[in-house]
Amino acid sequence: MARIIALDYGKKRTGIAVTDPLKIIASALDTVDSGELIGYLKKYIAREPVEKILIGYPLNMDGSPTDATPLVEKFIIKFSNVFPDMPVEKTDERMTSKMASKAISEMGLKKKDREKKELIDTVSAVMMLQEYLMQIQK
Repeated sequence: MARIIALDYGKKRTGIAVTDPLKIIASALDTVDSGELIGYLKKYIAREPVEKILIGYPLNMDGSPTDATPLVEKFIIKFSNVFPDMPVEKTDERMTSKMASKAISEMGLKKKDREKKELIDTVSAVMMLQEYLMQIQK
């Protein structure tokens, strides 16, 4: 069975989460430099069946685009050119970074570890993916 990958795409780095083959659990996969993301995904998709990419879509609280929205749009076009048959679904990522930071702080990690941006990006991707899984399983 194919997996779903979630991306918390950012200008510098991208947090990546993936489902198990049964699409029950979302797990952290990695955080990669955004410039290397397409190459990373090529390797991953070559060895694991993937049915869909879920990408966090940045919006302001009023629903208007943020400064990061055009970056995500540009990546989606680039990704679709490389993987024309792979569906890409946008998901609202408002508040995921704040929720991820809160969840990380509740884990009892040292302050130095809690402030690692890579961890926040990956946990954000996991949270987006888990929320998506809960919606499709209803």
